[in-house]
Amino acid sequence: MDLKKVTSTVERRMLILEKLDAEGQLDVTSLSKDLSVSEVTIRNDLNWLENKNMLIRARGGAIKAERVGAEFSLSEKNKLHYQEKLRIGKAAASLVENGDTIILDSGTTTLEINNNLSNIESLTVITNALNIANRLVEHEHVNVIVPGGLLRKNSLSLVGATAEESFKNYFCDKLFLAVDGFSTLHGLSTPNVEEAHLNRVMISIAKQVIVVTDSSKFYKRSFAFIAPITDIDIVVTDPGIPEEDKKRLETAGIKVIIV
Repeated sequence: MDLKKVTSTVERRMLILEKLDAEGQLDVTSLSKDLSVSEVTIRNDLNWLENKNMLIRARGGAIKAERVGAEFSLSEKNKLHYQEKLRIGKAAASLVENGDTIILDSGTTTLEINNNLSNIESLTVITNALNIANRLVEHEHVNVIVPGGLLRKNSLSLVGATAEESFKNYFCDKLFLAVDGFSTLHGLSTPNVEEAHLNRVMISIAKQVIVVTDSSKFYKRSFAFIAPITDIDIVVTDPGIPEEDKKRLETAGIKVIIV
């Protein structure tokens, strides 16, 4: 298709999606020149396509949206952004104080928090993650509470009504929440609806909500909505966080820790 001869809005938007699929990322200025339309028109196209969940707007352009229902096993996730997760886990663990009651959500990043709790002399951990509970057995001074529920083998987490009712019996000082998708406009998300429901219960019983996520999650939006960013107190992430997202979080009164 001759880019200069694209005349209809539908054709133009289809072409934008084709280019995005091939290149992974596009910028407004280049699209404006290639398609011989104004940058305002391109921005309107990108905004319309984002509202249809066909792409994700990024500073100056757009990036390809991953399949919203995609979910990977813990072993697969653990290979992704491993060095960033090590640093995030260590920094997040430093926020835990002696005597705290905390929730560790399931996930590879929260597992790294657990690996850095050896210096805590008195701690109670509530977790729905069997792999984390198994590691906590090694900590002599940590009391472990594991709710009931249905086991999700993909994430080694307990979910469902039983888990939700169990969590409602407690209050905690800090929740460490891992997410699969993080949009400063649309909120936190995860591929599994039951995980999202349980995460909302966790947020409701926590004095402080701390999201631990590598910066790649800021470019993703997953299937099930968890909560808006207004429910967050602290975000621990790496230097790859988009500057506009960092500013948006700080403007909302959320502390951003970059490691």
